[in-house]
Amino acid sequence: MKKLGTVGTLLRIFPYAKSALPRVILGTLAAILGHMFALAIPNYLRNLVDQLNDKPSFTMLVLAVTAVLGMGLLEAIMVLLRRWLVLTPGTHVEAGLRKTLYAKLQDLPVAFHDKWPSGQLLSRVTGDLSMIRRWLSFGLVLLVANIFTIVVGFIVLYSYNWILATVFFVMMSPLWVLGFRFEKDYHDTARKSQDQAGDLATAVEESVHGVRVLKAFGRGDFMTQKFAQDALNLRETELKKAKMVSRLWFFFSTIPDFALGLCLIIGVWQIVQGDITPGVLAGFILITRVLHWPIDSIGFLLSMTIDARTAVERFFEVIDTKVDIADPEEPKQISEPKGHLVFENVHFRYADAPEDQPDLLNGINLEIQPGESVALIGITGSGKTSLTALATRLYEVTSGSIKLDGVDIRDLTREDLRAHVAMAFEDATLFSDSVSSNVLLGRPNSTKEELDQAMAIAQAGFAYELPDGLDTKIGEEGLSLSGGQRQRLALARAVAAQPSVLVLDDPLSALDVDTEAMVEDALRTVLKATTALIVAHRPSTVQLADRVALLQDGKIVAVGKHSDLLASNEHYRYVISSLDAAGKMIEVNN
Repeated sequence: MKKLGTVGTLLRIFPYAKSALPRVILGTLAAILGHMFALAIPNYLRNLVDQLNDKPSFTMLVLAVTAVLGMGLLEAIMVLLRRWLVLTPGTHVEAGLRKTLYAKLQDLPVAFHDKWPSGQLLSRVTGDLSMIRRWLSFGLVLLVANIFTIVVGFIVLYSYNWILATVFFVMMSPLWVLGFRFEKDYHDTARKSQDQAGDLATAVEESVHGVRVLKAFGRGDFMTQKFAQDALNLRETELKKAKMVSRLWFFFSTIPDFALGLCLIIGVWQIVQGDITPGVLAGFILITRVLHWPIDSIGFLLSMTIDARTAVERFFEVIDTKVDIADPEEPKQISEPKGHLVFENVHFRYADAPEDQPDLLNGINLEIQPGESVALIGITGSGKTSLTALATRLYEVTSGSIKLDGVDIRDLTREDLRAHVAMAFEDATLFSDSVSSNVLLGRPNSTKEELDQAMAIAQAGFAYELPDGLDTKIGEEGLSLSGGQRQRLALARAVAAQPSVLVLDDPLSALDVDTEAMVEDALRTVLKATTALIVAHRPSTVQLADRVALLQDGKIVAVGKHSDLLASNEHYRYVISSLDAAGKMIEVNN
C-alpha cells in the first residue's frame, strides 16, 4: 500500500468526523473573524497616529479608545465562540472513533490478538484517539485560521508599503523551509514515541497480571529495572521530540523579531525621506505584532499535526486489518438445531507456520451424532485445543469443512454459530462484573431457575456464599477466586448458554478429585441431551464420553469406546497411561 503524506493521512479521519464538521468549520470562521478584528486595530490606529499632528479633541480620543476596546471585545467573543463550537463535537468524534475501534477489535479473529501486544491496542484506544480529538478541536482550527491570518496580514502589509513588506517576507521565508524539514524528521520520532508508549503499557499490564508469578520467583526487582529502562527509552525519545520542537520554536520566535528590527530601521529611514508617514510605520509594526502569535504558533501546531498523523496511522493499522473470519454475504440458518457435528477432511495450520512444516491438523474426519459425547485425547501438542477452537470459528480451517446439522459453519453468521456451540476453556477467563453476569454471558435472558441449574451442574454453590451472593462483583479476570472456582463458573457459563453443541477444553483441570467427581456426575445429565466434544487430560474425564477419538500426527487414528481402544490400540494405552500419571500428580498437588 502506498504511504500517504500528512494531508492524505489526516483526510482519512474525516469520514468519521462528518457530524462535527459543521461546528468545526464555524469554529474556524470564528477564529478567523477574531484574528480579523485583531488586524483591524492596527489599521485604525494608523489613521489615529497620522491625525495626532493636528490637535486631537477629547471626543476623538474617547471614540478612538471606544473603537479599540470594541474591536478587542469582539475578538474575545470570537475566541469564546470558537471554543464553544469545537470542544463538544470533538469529544463526540473521539467517542465514535473509540467505539469503532473497539468494535473492530471484537470483530478481528483470535489470530490477530495472538500477535498484537495488548498495551499497543490500549494506547491506540486511549492516547491516540485523544490526540486526534485535540488536533481536530484545536490544532486544525488554529492551523487553518492562523495560516489564513498570515496571508491576509501580508496582503495588508503590502498595501502599507511594498518595500517593508518584501523585507519582512524575505526574512520570514526560511521558516517555511524549516517547517518542511521539521515535518519529515519529526514524524519518525513521533511514531517511535507512540510505539514505545504502547510497549510500556504492555509491560505494565503483563506485570500486573503476572504479579503472583513475579513475586513467587522473586523477579519483581528485575521487572522493575526492565520497566525503568523502557521508561527511560521513552523519556529519551520524548526529550528528542521536545528538542526538535524547541529548535523550531526558537527560529519561529527569533526570526520575526529580527525581521521586525530591520523593518523598523528601514521604516524610520523612509519617514525621514518622506516616503511614508509615522502612522504607516506604526500600523506596520502593530500588524507584525498581531502576526507574531500566528507565526509563532506554527511550530507547535505542526508538531501537533504530525502527532495526529501518527495517531491516525496507528488507528487505521487496526481498522484496515482484514477480518479473515467474517460472516457470509448470504447466511444460512439452522431452523431445528440438533447438534449433529461433522469434521470432513479438516486441515489447519497457523498463518505464520513455516511452509515446510506439515499441517497441525492434517485431514481430520470425525462425526458426532446429536446427543453423543466424544472425548478427544492425544499427546501434548497433537492439536486437540486447535481442533476445538475450529468448531466455533475462533480459527478458520485451512481446508476441508465443519458442518453443523448439515450446514457448513462458514455459511452461518458467527453470532448464530456461537449461539449453537458453546465452549468452556481450560484457562477460565472472567470479567469484572457480577457472578450472574459472568455466568449468563452467553444467554443473558435466562431465568433464575436456569441460572441456578447451571450453577448446580458446575458445583458452583460457593458463589451464593459470597458477600453479595450472585450479585458479587468479581475482580479483574476473577483473580480474587481460586482456579477451581473460576473453572466452575466458566463451566456454568457454558452450560447456561444451553447450546446444541458443548465444547469442553479440559474444563476440570483445576478441580480436586471429589469436586471433579460431583461435576462429572452432574454433567452426565446435561450430556444426555447435548452433543459434546471434550478434550480430556484425565482418565476420569474420558469416562464422561460415549466414545473416544485418538488424535495422532494431526489425524484421528482411532475412534471407539474406551474399553475397546484400551484393549486394541497400543498408542491409546500409552496416552491413557500418561493421562493417568498426570492425574495422580494433580491429585498429590491438590
